[in-house]
Amino acid sequence: MKVIVTRPRAQARPLVEALQALGAEVAECPLIEIERTSDDPVDAAGYDWVVVTSPNGADEIARRGRNLPPVAAVGPGTAEALRAHGIEPAFVPLESSQDGLVREFPRPAGRVLFTAAEGARLTPVEELGADFVPLYRTRLLTPEPPPGDLVVLASGSAARAYAAVGGTAPAVSIGPETTRVAETVGLTVAAEATTHDLAGLVAAVRDLMESRP
Repeated sequence: MKVIVTRPRAQARPLVEALQALGAEVAECPLIEIERTSDDPVDAAGYDWVVVTSPNGADEIARRGRNLPPVAAVGPGTAEALRAHGIEPAFVPLESSQDGLVREFPRPAGRVLFTAAEGARLTPVEELGADFVPLYRTRLLTPEPPPGDLVVLASGSAARAYAAVGGTAPAVSIGPETTRVAETVGLTVAAEATTHDLAGLVAAVRDLMESRP
């Protein structure tokens, strides 16, 4: 089975190696590029929570954050990225999406600093009465998509980019938010990771490989 990996080249290696260990043929097709918005410190003094919505956000809040209160992670992949920087998340929702985080967020929320990508959905910010700081921007790339039996999508941005370049392979999605975006842009989602992290993506691909004759 040929699996297309769409992660930024600098972040793709662990996923590529895990898929190759399953016996998959892997085609790398980076579809997004992460750009920092600033090097200025993000001072969270006075906040009750900082919300982090992606592994890229986790990397940036670890680099720029100061005086951090308890940190909430949108899902296990983000939580894992925070822990890699020595930040133990105080809250991770059962449903790994921004909507799930808002529904399950401890109440009263207090004063919340919501950090995400530039251009992120602001509905969760409004529902939590939060302040918003963009930590990075996602630039969509436009390579010619290689042929493949599956495409692995680890973000809604990757789903939009894959559809935009004419990709048609069935998708394995990292979680409900990515699934929602993928279906909105016309992609077929063959499987959604049970755990919304790299291990979950690999397990979902493995299950599909084993189910094929």
